[in-house]
Formats: sequence, structure tokens, C-alpha cells
Amino acid sequence: MADISTRKVNPLFLREEELRQGMELLFYAYRDFTAEADLLLEQYNFGRAHHRVIHFVSRNPGINVSDLLAILQITKQSLSRVLGQLVREGFIEQKTGIQDRRQRLLTVTEKGEELERKLSENQRTLIANAYREAGAEAVEGFRKVMLGMLGAGDRARFEDELLPNGLRRRQG
Repeated sequence: MADISTRKVNPLFLREEELRQGMELLFYAYRDFTAEADLLLEQYNFGRAHHRVIHFVSRNPGINVSDLLAILQITKQSLSRVLGQLVREGFIEQKTGIQDRRQRLLTVTEKGEELERKLSENQRTLIANAYREAGAEAVEGFRKVMLGMLGAGDRARFEDELLPNGLRRRQG
């Protein structure tokens, strides 16, 4: 991997070429970030939508379907297909809401937790190595850039999760 810590920062970072390179870096990084997980998902006849559902249900135990739809920003029909398969195959459990029986509350099962761990293991390693190599200041800069690319609603979700010591609050 190239030593990114010694690269000179161009003060004209908003030029067309730098913007296009940033876009390209995102494409390449996403490709590499998802490659190993995609191979594992294929073994289950799952796709990236299944991965996203398992990830967000794992991170938000007891999440209701409406909130999951808001996070994923997909149609009810798309979520229904993916979620139905995950429930049938025992990766996610649905329970009826206590106060509102129309609600479907979602949690990952032990089988779902195991799959989520396998799916995210390489991804966590990639991020940890990149963070370690870049250093704390770059990590904070990256976080700011990523937050800046989010819509206001999603941005607020992350800002609310930060603790005074800079760590994220674990939901659940």
C-alpha cells in the first residue's frame, strides 16, 4: 500500500481532478470493502441487501420495520423479499410490538449474529488497518468527510451517538 501519510496535500483540493479522484477512490474502496463479504453471501444465495439488513438489525436490536425502511431507503416490497428470506432461514426473528401490535420488531438470531460476524470480520480489519496507518487526525478527517456526504437526518443519527470521550455509544 502506498504511504499516504507523506503525500503532499493540494490546497486546491476542490479542483475537478481531485474531486474525480475522490469519487474513484470511493468506488475502488467499496469494491474491496465488499469483495470478501460478497463471496460469503453467494454461499447463502444472499446479496448485498441481505447484508445491509443483517448489519442494521444487528446494530439496532428490536428495530421496527418502518425504521429499517427509513435507514435502507428501499421499497417495502424489496425489504419484504429480503427480510422474508432471512426470517424463513432463521437469521432474523420478528416479534409483534408490545404497545403497538401492528409493529414488527426485528432481532438477529444466534445464526444471524454468526453470519454478521463472518461478513464484517474482513471489513473491520480493513478499516482498522487503514485507520491505524492513517492516524487519529486523518480518521477524524475521514469521519467528517463521510458525515458531510450524508443527508441531515442520517448525519444527526451519528452525531447523537458520540460520547464525550469520542467513542460511539453501542446501541442496544
